[in-house]
Amino acid sequence: MTIEQRLAPTALPDTRHRQVAERLLEGSGVRLNGDRPWDICVRHPDLFRRILSQGSLGLGDAYMEGWWDCEQIDEMIHRLLKHGLGSRAHTFSERIAYRLQAGVINLQSRRRAGVVGKVHYDFGNDLFTRMLDSTLCYSCGYWKDLATTPDNLQQAQEAKLDLACRKLGLAPGMRVLDIGCGWGSFAAYAARHYGVEVVGITISAEQAALAQEYCSGLPVSILLKDYRDEDFRREVGTFDAIVSIGMFEHVGHKNYATYFTHAARLLRPGGRFVLHTIGSNQSDISADPWVNRYIFPNGVLPSASQLIRASEDHLIMEDWHNFGADYDPTLMAWRANLDTHWHALADTYSPRDKRMFEYYLGACAGAFRARQLQLWQVVFTHGNPGRYDAPR
Repeated sequence: MTIEQRLAPTALPDTRHRQVAERLLEGSGVRLNGDRPWDICVRHPDLFRRILSQGSLGLGDAYMEGWWDCEQIDEMIHRLLKHGLGSRAHTFSERIAYRLQAGVINLQSRRRAGVVGKVHYDFGNDLFTRMLDSTLCYSCGYWKDLATTPDNLQQAQEAKLDLACRKLGLAPGMRVLDIGCGWGSFAAYAARHYGVEVVGITISAEQAALAQEYCSGLPVSILLKDYRDEDFRREVGTFDAIVSIGMFEHVGHKNYATYFTHAARLLRPGGRFVLHTIGSNQSDISADPWVNRYIFPNGVLPSASQLIRASEDHLIMEDWHNFGADYDPTLMAWRANLDTHWHALADTYSPRDKRMFEYYLGACAGAFRARQLQLWQVVFTHGNPGRYDAPR
């Protein structure tokens, strides 16, 4: 049976698994086969067995295969997390397996670093250019003083880019390093509006190709490089400022100290470094199994204490800015763009691909709405000689 054939909701089976699921949902405001947009429409009688045995991986897989539907996945996830089901979404075996693996193996080693590029960032430039806005920013926008509607996505992204530029104190003639440059959004913006020279590095071949095109005619160099490459500093020298937007989530706890060591070596004395990253409320090395398999393989979110410990021997922390609530409207705007432009992608991508992105964007929006995840911009300096006042 294909996804397209599973149209009608199924009668809820009279099973122990269904009864357990209903007890877990009690008080959350989410019902099975209800009529509200955040209710779960069950389309396969074995859904409850699958979720209870496979946890969050089973929930996401079942959605991709059409076993259930929900008009507003974002609000469903928000309600479930606020109800306290987040910590119970992962099976014991999932948690133990990942912690054992991540505790022994460096999942973000140089050899493994390219996995996330191949699985996610190389998924298709045609899809990402339609899902994002014209800035090609694939990170949280800054929605201060803006109405949180999809129409304002580009303004929110430009506000985020400009905020980072102002925090860095950019001025014409400065050299800037962009670690994890994506499709070149910051590099192009900083070069165009602040007159700086930018070197951007990425481990995604597809990103590098589009970034070079996007930054054409600007004083920007895009390199397919890992920040740990031994010859990198010899090739490019040092920089007046460094920025890293939406990349630290892929660094991994075993590499945090290495990351800051390299950043400090590449930053000139007195220079500034803006780190823009999703953050976790708890220090952990776990990852959501579904996100780890399909979206960001080997990714792990840093906690505040992990960032502090890793950076304290290398750089001075000047400012910590949390605007995690702004990721909710950013993700919802991407989802709106995906829906609007899917007709142009349907011949290239499958219904399963679309459902994968629907679930990813909706679930992440719900997590930020519930404040289970944060978004930090942290400003560091390499021996700042005086007072630093961060823009907002």
